[in-house]
Amino acid sequence: MTRIATRPYAFREAELLRQRGMHPVLARLYAARHATTEKDLSTELSGLHAPAEMKGIKEAACFLADAIASQKVMTIVADYDCDGATACAVGIRGLRMLGAQVDFIVPNRFEYGYGLTPEIVELTVREKQPDIIITVDNGIASVDGVKRAKELGVEVVVTDHHLPGQELPDAAVIVNPNQPGCTFLSKNLAGVGVMFYVLLALRAEMRQRGLFDQQTQPKLDSLLDLVALGTVADVVSLDANNRVLVAQGLKRMRAGRMCAGIAALFRVSGREAQKASPFDLGFALGPRLNAAGRLADMALGIACLTTDDEAHAWHIAQQLQAINSDRKDIEREMQDIALLHLDDLQVADSHTISVYDESWHQGVIGIVASRLKDKFYRPTITFAPAGDGLIKGSGRSIPGFHLRDALDLVSKQIPGVIHKFGGHAMAAGLSLAHEDLAVFQAAFEAVGQSWLEKHQLERIIETDGALEDAYFSIDFIQLLDQQVWGQHFPPPVFCDQFRLISQRILKERHLKLVLEKNGQRFDAIWFGHTDELDEVVNVAFRLDANEYNGVTKVQLLVEHIDT
Repeated sequence: MTRIATRPYAFREAELLRQRGMHPVLARLYAARHATTEKDLSTELSGLHAPAEMKGIKEAACFLADAIASQKVMTIVADYDCDGATACAVGIRGLRMLGAQVDFIVPNRFEYGYGLTPEIVELTVREKQPDIIITVDNGIASVDGVKRAKELGVEVVVTDHHLPGQELPDAAVIVNPNQPGCTFLSKNLAGVGVMFYVLLALRAEMRQRGLFDQQTQPKLDSLLDLVALGTVADVVSLDANNRVLVAQGLKRMRAGRMCAGIAALFRVSGREAQKASPFDLGFALGPRLNAAGRLADMALGIACLTTDDEAHAWHIAQQLQAINSDRKDIEREMQDIALLHLDDLQVADSHTISVYDESWHQGVIGIVASRLKDKFYRPTITFAPAGDGLIKGSGRSIPGFHLRDALDLVSKQIPGVIHKFGGHAMAAGLSLAHEDLAVFQAAFEAVGQSWLEKHQLERIIETDGALEDAYFSIDFIQLLDQQVWGQHFPPPVFCDQFRLISQRILKERHLKLVLEKNGQRFDAIWFGHTDELDEVVNVAFRLDANEYNGVTKVQLLVEHIDT
């Protein structure tokens, strides 16, 4: 069940923003998202929270400055998603700018699992012989891995943003805004954001040691294109601090000041960097990088982001494009199989979905979970075989159901049923024995029934109400596209009543519409729907500038129609 609701806003706050010169519609959009102060609105780097506020960052800066002075060899151990890849690229580029000897390793996720495991430590020591291992976007749960590194005489610096477990690893330094005792105000930094902050602190420490001054210091802002990409792609909350990082990265991309790999990814996905938007990062560039980690080897993605050779970056981007096409095919097939499984279940009567198929690919289960969650609006976990009688699950959740906490509760209620788990409120992963699947499904559903009321399983599409006729314009769309929208700072969705002029089905899967309001006609498209519509329809929509044969027209991207 889905219903449309209008997002409330304080008229007085919107009016104050308008009086300060903000566009009247933009003023109410920002007021509805509770962004009304100078700090909320600023996208300048000066608006960032100071690195010194983060627990462990001063110690990390001193530790790394000493290591660089001693010419110690460092290896970054990266995670295999877009956040991990960009965090690794930021670490490689930034540390080299600051004089470090640093390389990276990104282990095969299917062979070595997630995080800094003892096996990954042994592999890293064997292949790279580092003095220091630096984790990016992982490590906060790697108690055994850090212990193994110490046994082998290797020190570990953990940089991560995931929620910690009961026990912290005994690392030389931990930098994570979500670790106990950290008072850093933005808990929503992505892994790449944490690594960028470590570099800022390290540069400040080296400046204090007299190694350079404000004029001669390396320009770390050149890394902001990578920071923006990882932040958007990891779907972390775009609080004021993250909006600054993303806005600054987008500004560089639009000005053509981006690394060769990001430029190649724009080109291969048919997007224009001069018009770079968070949507491009989240739905075009991010998936192409993620596909490498899902189906092949994320070292390919990291190589794309760390090379300065444009021809090489383009060659890798084309490989990533091909892998992403394969990923889409696999995903479609898995989704069809999932829907067949769910035909046997009474989804409407359940509070959760957990489904397994032996033909599924581990690398794509997270995307399929996300699609099923969107379709049925239930916390969803999809499982694939992981070898040795184990299955691996990837989950996506809905507001009001903290997925990692739910897995934690199941593991406490039935000790031993979950082998490993970790993640966030909205996304998490786990592994268990295939024979324990039914036990897990029942326990997970019991948590769902206990935590979720029926009304929470009703999807509410929040809109910003009606849009005045004058703003169905390309100029207004361009104004909206210049803003930073994303997770917990949602892009504007408007809602109004239209007369249906015509409808036809496109590619057997989508509805192409012509809608009319107050004498104006608009093309519209509703992806993934083929419903027969009434003559008068209530439509929730986003604005889009659609270019065809050299002519740009306003198009409505339909989010929902009350049928």
